[in-house]
Amino acid sequence: MVKRVLLASPRGYCAGVERAVETVELALEHYGAPIYVRKQIVHNAHVVRDLEARGAVFVEDESEAPEGATIVFSAHGVAPTVHARSAARGLNTIDATCPLVTKVHVQARRYAADGYTVVLIGHAGHEEVVGTMGEAPESIVLVESVGDAERLELAEGTKLAYITQTTLSVDETLEIIAVLRRRFPQIYAPKKEDICYATSNRQWAVKEMAEHIQLLLVIGSSNSSNSNRLVEVARDIGVASYLIDDESDIDERWLDGVEVVGVTSGASAPEKLVERVCDWFRVRGVTDITPYRMVDEDVTFKLPVELRRELALADSQR
Repeated sequence: MVKRVLLASPRGYCAGVERAVETVELALEHYGAPIYVRKQIVHNAHVVRDLEARGAVFVEDESEAPEGATIVFSAHGVAPTVHARSAARGLNTIDATCPLVTKVHVQARRYAADGYTVVLIGHAGHEEVVGTMGEAPESIVLVESVGDAERLELAEGTKLAYITQTTLSVDETLEIIAVLRRRFPQIYAPKKEDICYATSNRQWAVKEMAEHIQLLLVIGSSNSSNSNRLVEVARDIGVASYLIDDESDIDERWLDGVEVVGVTSGASAPEKLVERVCDWFRVRGVTDITPYRMVDEDVTFKLPVELRRELALADSQR
């Protein structure tokens, strides 16, 4: 019988996700529906459905948006070819790429221009990785694991630098970097690690809470990289953990013999989903639902420049 639920802090929306979702909401208000969005604006099924209900149309490719339409690029970033194809179709583009992802894109371009072969640590097929590799496809090689790092073969004298996807496991990434440094001692590193503050903070919060819980529920969609990493972090410590989209995914058999449950949410999961999970436990008689710790994140990002300009122009004409 569950007696207590502990809520991890920080959890849920990061600044990049908040900015991306707000971008689509404001674009809908300003331009009216439909607003096209390339891929999922963030990797959360609930967020996507909510925005669809308001008039957002999610497309896999910019070619699916009618010529001249307004299209928003997702928080995960896009390759330069996407910008070029969008311009050729006369699309009004709003780039909601997270600024921390943009930083990685800039690094990739700079390293490649300086003659480096760039090792990108990340997951094949993830939209962020696809966009980053598109910045310098001839100069970037993808490494997904310690095994990949051990097997990496490069010509002698190759200038080498590394960058990383922003939503990786901190511990696993450090292991991969250690292998790269051992095998290629001259490898050039970013001045500041690329894994974003929100990913690191949410993994840290799980580790801090782990000794006090017997089960961790991670609220997030199956295609959310940072949410999946939270499950892995808990399991690596020895705590049973499951990824759930919402309270309807909870299997009561998971709770057999469990007295204390931890709850966290990935960086693209809205807080209302945490409340719904808490309500699920309340209905079943759990009254002790408290934050484990309260940690505030005060990071904020400005809206995309294209949207800021448009909104400022509209204000000036009122």
